[in-house]
Amino acid sequence: MKSAATTLGPTKSALRSLKAQAIKDVQTVTTDGRPTAKLIEGVVIRPAVTHPDDRGSLCEIFNPAWGVHPSPLVYVYQFTIRPGMVKGWHVHHLHDDRIFISQGTVKVVLYDDRPDSPTYQIVNEIYRSDLQRNLMIIPAFVWHAHQNVGSSDALMISMPTRPYNHADPDVYRLPVDNDVIPYKFEKRLGW
Repeated sequence: MKSAATTLGPTKSALRSLKAQAIKDVQTVTTDGRPTAKLIEGVVIRPAVTHPDDRGSLCEIFNPAWGVHPSPLVYVYQFTIRPGMVKGWHVHHLHDDRIFISQGTVKVVLYDDRPDSPTYQIVNEIYRSDLQRNLMIIPAFVWHAHQNVGSSDALMISMPTRPYNHADPDVYRLPVDNDVIPYKFEKRLGW
């Protein structure tokens, strides 16, 4: 003999409790897609246009005529980040970074450690991908870390304002998990 039917879903009381705990979304972008968060002073993100045709594609990475940074090109290298991995935290004292995202999806986290900056101690979390390639300027003394949040290697092109000095690198590092920068990288499953 079968027993009486049981309730399979949450009770009305449980549903009311869940609704009371729900958090309303806040605006993160304007109607034309621009982020509403204030960028750290000196950080620039310049969109790049990819021009496809029947042979492939072309995308300009840096042009002095854009006026996004006054220093000339003096050194260029590329780096990759494997899926799920974080590169950072690091900061430079003698040069600015100019980093172009060519392939993949990354989360860039910036922390302004410049006491005289109007954005001192602000954290920026910025997502970048090859769906909207761009050039990012990161000023000296702004800590930064990149996390690959995609499913394939991320490829970045770096054009710092000073050549790398192998004998005396202008790179200062902190562990990914530290008590200096008010940000923790977490694995998130989504909402």
